[in-house]
Amino acid sequence: MQYFLAVIGGGPAGYTAAEKALKAGKAVVLFEKDTLGGTCLNVGCIPTKTLLYSAKQYYNAKHADKYGVTAQDVEFDYGKMVQRKQKVVRKLVAGIKQRLKSDLCTVVNAAAKVVSRTDEKVIIEAGGEQYEAANLLICTGSTNFVPPIPGVKDNPAVWDSTDALAATALPASMIIVGGGVIGMEFATLYHELGVPVTVVEAMPSILPNLDQDIVKILRDKYEKSGIRILTDTKVMSLDGGKVTAQTAEGEKLTLEAEHVLISVGRRANITGLEALTDMEMNRGIVVNDMMRTNLKNVYAAGDVTGKIMLAHVASRQAEVAVGHMLQQIPVQRIAYNAIPSVVYTNPEIASVGMLEKDLQDIPHEVRTLPMAFSGRFVAENEGETGLCKMIIDSKHKTVLGVHMIGNPCSEFVAAASFAVRMGYTVAEMEQVVFPHPTVSEILKEIL
Repeated sequence: MQYFLAVIGGGPAGYTAAEKALKAGKAVVLFEKDTLGGTCLNVGCIPTKTLLYSAKQYYNAKHADKYGVTAQDVEFDYGKMVQRKQKVVRKLVAGIKQRLKSDLCTVVNAAAKVVSRTDEKVIIEAGGEQYEAANLLICTGSTNFVPPIPGVKDNPAVWDSTDALAATALPASMIIVGGGVIGMEFATLYHELGVPVTVVEAMPSILPNLDQDIVKILRDKYEKSGIRILTDTKVMSLDGGKVTAQTAEGEKLTLEAEHVLISVGRRANITGLEALTDMEMNRGIVVNDMMRTNLKNVYAAGDVTGKIMLAHVASRQAEVAVGHMLQQIPVQRIAYNAIPSVVYTNPEIASVGMLEKDLQDIPHEVRTLPMAFSGRFVAENEGETGLCKMIIDSKHKTVLGVHMIGNPCSEFVAAASFAVRMGYTVAEMEQVVFPHPTVSEILKEIL
């Protein structure tokens, strides 16, 4: 049997692609060597957010007096938090299995290896069997990058994000190497559960790819609350849980904790693709706007492309890839300028569109407004101010970017994403009616 589509990888890109092809009546074979759902569902987005929500519940209970509520002897059970995380993951994995349940869909739970390819077909081997498909979509994701720092390899004190999520007990103390999104989310989790945390970041700022006015608010709050944040500081070596670091000025630092979480990024996973010797690579698989590689019937989506490593980006890339295979009209492309991103710290950060620092050659204006201009925000965020920042094209008055800090901005950043994607002008935004009272009203108040 020749399938219309072979998908390697069952994460957000993989299962989204399979669903789209199945809805079009096409036969699909999907290979997943581990568990459906990929990194995001099993050892990434979902388990992390589940634990963060438990930590937030504990944090809110401890600080409930701000809202006129007294909670005495507040405690948490990390073991039960982990059990709940596992239950959530199992439920969602079962949901994906159900969505792929079709006579047209074959799910192979084994590592896949490309055997050969022509412009007419691709042959893949998995579990001792061979499968043939007209099109191949590579969704093999990414793996944690292990930096070549002396003392990291084979060090029992060193964790990556997968190790941290698998742990059934909290560390006594934690050093986090890398102040990016993953690092700061774990810093939030451990800090809110009472674990002493130090974050070491080689760049001049934590979350260096986000708006720095927004980031400063988070850093100031976290440092005041007890998280130690060292920027412009490189880790030179490890000895167990002892970390030797050096500042940009040359000062040597010695830090020590029970565990050291290495969180310095991820790298594309291209295992099993060795037969595709003529496929173009550059920090991942190179693809065009339609997610097609330089090989006629080979596509790629998700982290393996080395582009924006976010689950929702992977899903959209998969939709575009399968749409192109199906020759669907109109042809759709991904609006990378309108991809929303969220950092699930406390408070949350949400962002979409261009950063102020990237607009030096484009005439623009910047509008800022404390989130406290929203009545709902004031009612639910005692002692917080937050910030909404909107960047507007000076000539056309279109919305180029929106950057926010304050709970729950993750829940309405999609509205800002829509405005950026559709090229809304300020005048058009002013005509949108937001429900009152909601924190989302800040997007209209700032106009």
